[in-house]
Amino acid sequence: MFKFIVFTVLLGLAIAMPEHYISPEGGAEITGYSSDLSPDGSYHYVYQTSNGIAAEESGVGAHQAQGGFSYTSPEGASIKLSYTADENGFHPDGAHLPIPPPIPEEILKSLQWNAAHPEEDDPQYEVHSRHL
Repeated sequence: MFKFIVFTVLLGLAIAMPEHYISPEGGAEITGYSSDLSPDGSYHYVYQTSNGIAAEESGVGAHQAQGGFSYTSPEGASIKLSYTADENGFHPDGAHLPIPPPIPEEILKSLQWNAAHPEEDDPQYEVHSRHL
């Protein structure tokens, strides 16, 4: 019973402990911040923290954005990522990101053939309402 009480007390102390005692990142403070929002929906923000995190982004509403951020990984590597986001999706760029292997020649030829011969133009694939 005594062990259970000691365990419960230690667990309570761990839960109540401020995060910066558990993780050095928990004590980080914002050292710089700026933001601007225009009536046309365009915006820009930038911030830095005391532990080396920095980020910046600008864009127009939910239509497009570009920006980047940087930080030091737990292994000590400098991570820098830039990105754009628009109607074509999110496009990150960074030296730490994996590079996909090249598309095999056979697959590339198949994709090109499919693009040149869409199913919609082939009468055997037509859907007639009376067959539904």
